Amino acid sequence: MKIQNILVIDAQGGGLGRQIIQSVKKIFPEIMITAVGTNSIATSNMLKAGADHAATGENAVITGCRKADVIIGPVGIVIADSLFGEITPKMALAVGQSAAKRMLIPMAQIHGCDNVVVGVVKQPMDGVVSEIVERLKDEV
Repeated sequence: MKIQNILVIDAQGGGLGRQIIQSVKKIFPEIMITAVGTNSIATSNMLKAGADHAATGENAVITGCRKADVIIGPVGIVIADSLFGEITPKMALAVGQSAAKRMLIPMAQIHGCDNVVVGVVKQPMDGVVSEIVERLKDEV
């Protein structure tokens, strides 16, 4: 599969999405990145990081999932009501049912809900973002 469109989904302040977009754009400037934040602050920060397109909210996630080749975000994007309730059931369903390859970033405690990902080794986000870039190299 040739990757042409990456969808990055993030919540809260968009810090993780920002890091991902900056790193991916540095290595793959030709790949289109669409950033979708669950709130305007997250969207704004990801757009400043170099996303080609950006939108906010539930319908943007649903639409973006239909067009993406790869979806990247914290594992909470597939869990309804996670990330302090910013992930709606429709968002989680759209991500889960998308034909895109999903690169989900494990977080030991998924903020704002009672889900714990067991067996996750705590590591700096820089390491996680580097692993995403390496896996994208395998796909491209």
